[in-house]
Parts: sequence; C-alpha cells; structure tokens
Amino acid sequence: MFKYIIQIGLLLLTITAISATQELGMLADNGKQTAPYFSLPRLDDADQRIDLSSLKGQQTVIYFFAPWCSICKYSMPNLDKLHKNGDLNAVAIALDYATPQRVRQFSQGLNLSMPVLLGDHITAQNFKVKAYPTYYVIDEHLKVVERSIGYSSELGIKIRL
Repeated sequence: MFKYIIQIGLLLLTITAISATQELGMLADNGKQTAPYFSLPRLDDADQRIDLSSLKGQQTVIYFFAPWCSICKYSMPNLDKLHKNGDLNAVAIALDYATPQRVRQFSQGLNLSMPVLLGDHITAQNFKVKAYPTYYVIDEHLKVVERSIGYSSELGIKIRL
C-alpha cells in the first residue's frame, strides 16, 4: 500500500513539474502586467473588431486556439458553456490557421456563443503563445492574473477565476 502512495505522489509531482515548465515562457500572472494590446476582426463579421480596451471593466478569459488542435476541440465547449451561462466573459482568438473558412468550420462545429477573433503571428508573439490551447485571465483593469496551457474542465476554469 505504501508503495502505491509513493508512486501516486511521484506522479503528482511529475505532473506539477511539467505544468510549471510549460508556463515558464508565458506572460507573468502576478496582476502587475497589462495584457498586450490587440485589435482583431471578428470571425462572424470581419468589419467589426474587438480590441483589448473593450474588455475593461470585466474579468475575461482570453483563449488562444488553433483549428487543428484536438485538445481545443474538447476544451472550448467547457469555456463556452461558462460564457453562455453568464458565469464569465470569454473571447477566443484563432491562431495558426490556413484560412478564415477553416476557423469558421471549426467554430460552427462547436456551436460557440463567445466571440471568435482572427489572430495573427504578432498576437501570438505578444501573448507568448507557444502551445494550444493557451488561456489568460485578465482582470477588470486588463492585468494578467492567471494563465494556463492545455485542457481544462469547467471546474478547472472556475477554480482559476
């Protein structure tokens, strides 16, 4: 029995170390750094743009994804459900896509209610996105207060808020 407890402890330690290593290159989440400015077109109306300043006054999850990302396909509905229920404000930003049509197909397949924006390589660089999905939580003053990479359940997202 003791042997299994040690193995479980080592497994949890390994998972924690991997998670911490993944987040090393990300923006600081200490509430001191303002999120990088962006102004990006909406997927559903390219003439309409959403910029960082429009998010001021409300805590928001900024979710970076790629349409080819299988983990994104399973984690986005969790975030969108919280957005749809009014539990949080969320914005999804597509990166690393071939065409807007590919992003549209991906998004329509998930029936998303949150706005989807078309990002670019500059947005990815500014937010230091190196893997998908990448989440940043910004507070009402546009400061980065939380960050994460990878799959997250509804409960996992709520805990980060």
